[in-house]
Amino acid sequence: MPREQIQKARAEGNAALVEAMLLAAISDGNISQTELQHLLLRMLERPEFDGLLPSDANKLIEASAEKLTRKGNMDEVLASLRERLPDHHSRLVAFSLAAAVAFADKRATRAELGLLKTFQAGLGISEEEVIRVIDVVESGGNLADVIGDPVERLYAEVMVLMTAADGEVKPQEAAALVQTFAADPLFEGVSPAQAEDLISDSVAALREEGLPQRIAMLARGLSSRQNRLRAYTLAVRIASANDSGEIKAPEARVLELLQTSFGLADDEVQRIEQQS
Repeated sequence: MPREQIQKARAEGNAALVEAMLLAAISDGNISQTELQHLLLRMLERPEFDGLLPSDANKLIEASAEKLTRKGNMDEVLASLRERLPDHHSRLVAFSLAAAVAFADKRATRAELGLLKTFQAGLGISEEEVIRVIDVVESGGNLADVIGDPVERLYAEVMVLMTAADGEVKPQEAAALVQTFAADPLFEGVSPAQAEDLISDSVAALREEGLPQRIAMLARGLSSRQNRLRAYTLAVRIASANDSGEIKAPEARVLELLQTSFGLADDEVQRIEQQS
């Protein structure tokens, strides 16, 4: 997927997420200051908006609000959201963010609850997912605990970071990563085409945002210790996949950053490196 297409799809998806939150905020007739602050906070804490400056966030909110005024009925709005949020995960993110804004005042109004029911039906969110989201929102928890991120995408990012440790991902290296996807049980169910998209997305994000931001994103997305250990194990495997089997200095630097960001102990890291 060309970089321009990736950036366009990301921008359109982010605009759809903001529109979902705005709809929740205005569903009872007005936007409170608390709701607006909560909307901004959710934007700045979610990985979908990584790299977005507060000033750019305000511009995106204004543009999204203007766009909503030109929309027709709710069916048209939902159709637009579905088009820009094509997979279930992104739709669950939209519903969760809308719920967080609806409950920003600690209690959702009848109008806000009605909108959430409409979102649930229009975006295909299950009753079980709704219950989990509302529980997290009402308790003031972290949305990442219920939304998460597709773990395959995060693991792909780890692989790309290690492959790019020397400064770039060469075409033959990208092809080798796709083969790794096919051979690794972690990526069961991921087609070669999906693997190529995941790798292209990760390469583009790394070029655009840089190593520190992408590692910070991984630390947020891989919230469980088990997933962090799996990701580090995968990183070590990629780092040592050379003729000598030794981890070179650029890869060792990235591994050190991952260990620090993931909060892994030295003995855990040594055990992984010995077993890989």
